[in-house]
Amino acid sequence: METTLHNKLQVDISNRQILKIALPITLALLVPQINFLINNAFLGHIDKDPAIAERILGTAGITGVFYLIFALVGNGLNSGLQGLLSRRAGENRPEEIGKLFGQGLWIAGFFAIAGILLTFLFAPMFLSYSMHSDKVYSEAIGFLYIRVWGIPFLYFFQMCNALLVSTNNSRYMKYGFMVQAGLNILLDYVLIFGEWGMPELGFKGAAYASVISEIAGLLVVLGIIFYKRLHLRFSLFRQMRYDTVLAGLIFRQSSPLVGQYLISILAWLLFYIFIEHKGERPLAISNTMRTIFGIFGIFCWAFASTANAMVSNIIGQGKKEQVLLLIKKITKLSFGFTFFLCVLANLFPGLFLGVFGRDQSFTTDAIPVLRTVTIGLLAMSVATVWLNSVTGTGNTKINLAIEIVTILLYTIYIYLVLDVLDMNLVWAWASELLYWSVLFILSFLYISSGKWKQ
Repeated sequence: METTLHNKLQVDISNRQILKIALPITLALLVPQINFLINNAFLGHIDKDPAIAERILGTAGITGVFYLIFALVGNGLNSGLQGLLSRRAGENRPEEIGKLFGQGLWIAGFFAIAGILLTFLFAPMFLSYSMHSDKVYSEAIGFLYIRVWGIPFLYFFQMCNALLVSTNNSRYMKYGFMVQAGLNILLDYVLIFGEWGMPELGFKGAAYASVISEIAGLLVVLGIIFYKRLHLRFSLFRQMRYDTVLAGLIFRQSSPLVGQYLISILAWLLFYIFIEHKGERPLAISNTMRTIFGIFGIFCWAFASTANAMVSNIIGQGKKEQVLLLIKKITKLSFGFTFFLCVLANLFPGLFLGVFGRDQSFTTDAIPVLRTVTIGLLAMSVATVWLNSVTGTGNTKINLAIEIVTILLYTIYIYLVLDVLDMNLVWAWASELLYWSVLFILSFLYISSGKWKQ
């Protein structure tokens, strides 16, 4: 059976082409979000005492955001490499794709080692200083010391996915995510609750399950690359010697994006610390909102990734005049899909919130927050496309500048609302609307100015 892929590297700006790239990414992103949802559902049933289960659920939110810092560093590397690979694809230079990919693996490895070291050196100090509950601290640090060993496998997995998206092979991403999520759900069940003869590890069981499943996901995507002979078409793994020039190019392209994601998630971690000071119920509700935000935001991120790849590809073809029309088309599709999901969430809020196994009072308290979150999601569906289009132009320093301005306003808002005025969760989560609105305005102004054409 012939498994070599011969799809064209250059894209057009039709809705069909956009959906051809975005929908497989959507499915690939949906799978781990469902996994995350089921994981939280397991944690919500970890103890018959609602107070203990709620504390575990809140701790999962804090550790999830902390680990997300490192995951988003990988996203920054992914986006930077994807933009470079897409540009080479638009220029129809397949031989350069393999060279860049190899250096991307080197950069990912360096960042992974740094992430592990930073966790062991600074996580105890940071968490002990910021948390008021000794039990939450003990559970969080024990989880992170296990979870952090998945970082190298996560980063290499993200680099492989950047290759698939940029070479118009996003349809194969789903297999790695499906294996990763399926195995994670299975291991969550047996390790958290001690089923099938396995030890009952509780919260730590979720950490072991995540690391093992990340290893499995990487092995699957590497298997696809070799089975489909992408390693031959793009000369992957043949030139793995460290190249200072190419590695420097990737670093310069990716480092502003890494900075952008780090600033963003650190602000979100600050948000969770303020919430933790308000008690276990607000923390548990906010963790639930983060899960729902992640699931409903999959279309936003899928179309955002598509915008990055397609804008870079079109510029590589020398068709800069088509970029603005392309962005508008992607924006309409992103908003449309997200709007549909938000309508469902507002019509059936109890259905979505009931998954987490909490009592009726929890659901009642969470519904107004959920409605606020859906408004933020609509703003996100537009802003992510325009911000990632800036990434696609190649001027990632602008991304970092936009993020810095936005985060300054966001941080001032959450400090005033949560610490000074001590307002409720509805006002706290309204910060998402502010954040995405400012991101959109600044990204729109830059793209519309035409300075990226220079």
